[in-house]
Amino acid sequence: MTPLQLCKCLADETRLKIVMRVRQHGELCVCDLVDTLGQPQPTVSRHLSQLRECGLLAVRKDAQWAYYRLHEGLPVWAQEVLEALQAPVRKQFPLKPDQRSGCC
Repeated sequence: MTPLQLCKCLADETRLKIVMRVRQHGELCVCDLVDTLGQPQPTVSRHLSQLRECGLLAVRKDAQWAYYRLHEGLPVWAQEVLEALQAPVRKQFPLKPDQRSGCC
């Protein structure tokens, strides 16, 4: 991953919110992201697919559920960028309180 690729991946508001929420929780199910973001499932799934393709997220499947986490191979500099973005993103895009939907 290059800095340009990282910036392009995070340039979309929904993708930025997804990455920040996954980073905050470690691992989240699609239904938790749909609930938290207030976006339709197909929209969230499309963004998750793009984040997997650019190497930011990895997925773990368990029966019919898919759980997303930051990719283990993420370079240290990229992890540092995400850490630096966490507080400003939370301030600019306040999300619903941390709650799991209980779907999975």
